[in-house]
Amino acid sequence: MSAGIERVGVVGGGQMGAGIAEVCALAGLDTVVCEAEATAARAAWERVTRSLDRAVRRGRLEPAAAQDALARLVFTGEPDDLADRQLVIEAVTENADAKTEILAALDKIVEDPAAVLATNTSSLPVMRLGMATGRADRVVGLHFFNPVPVLPLVEVVSSLHTAPGTVSAVERFATETLGKRVIHSRDRAGFVVNALLVPYLLSAIRMAESGFATAEDIDTGMELGCAHPMGPLRLADLIGLDTVASIAESLYEEFREPLYAPPPLLQRMVEAGLLGRKTGRGFHAYAHPPSPSWTDSPSE
Repeated sequence: MSAGIERVGVVGGGQMGAGIAEVCALAGLDTVVCEAEATAARAAWERVTRSLDRAVRRGRLEPAAAQDALARLVFTGEPDDLADRQLVIEAVTENADAKTEILAALDKIVEDPAAVLATNTSSLPVMRLGMATGRADRVVGLHFFNPVPVLPLVEVVSSLHTAPGTVSAVERFATETLGKRVIHSRDRAGFVVNALLVPYLLSAIRMAESGFATAEDIDTGMELGCAHPMGPLRLADLIGLDTVASIAESLYEEFREPLYAPPPLLQRMVEAGLLGRKTGRGFHAYAHPPSPSWTDSPSE
């Protein structure tokens, strides 16, 4: 196994956490998924099972490989089950307080002082999260993209405290074990992808807010006029409007540039619970939203 990592933990079994757990199990890793409690852990198991079943139905995965992956997965509501992990990836909601609390707890639970604690944050400064632990040199950003089993990219983000050996270990893990492509970013809000993507999404939201064009026409314009696979408002719905707002707030807090400020329409939609695909309605309507989980943390 890459860098000796054979035992992986994932905190959060929502859309992102389940995807991360799935690719780890498919790569042959002993994988433990920890949720807030047993009911949520069961929902996480169902989420991974559905994803593997879809891959089999579409011919992307052999049935035996799917069964082998499920056999490598353990779903639990007990954080102490992560004690023997060599790498733990937190993938809970994009909230600094929640992530800080989890990393501080993992610092006490994970027994091996050389173990890596990774955050799947899509926008929050890694150093701020790492300072909640006593091993900031072993804390790194490992930002996957949604859907994790499909998209090949991972951003590796090192803080001022992250040791070079930690960065090398997670890069080898992502590339050699998971087969992902890695790009590196300095520890700044939004990293590489979201620092470029989110202002584009916010611009589309402002255009819809002003009445300049409908959501459908905005998306169709970018899909057919610029060959984008998905229009900006459909993409925002896929990511989750609450996540888009959180990333925008993090960017604006750090840079104070107007292009990063969440538009009022986005804020009102989040307050109304119109979060996109996961709730069945955002800028577009969706017939069959997935069951929500408190740890859902979709990321573009």
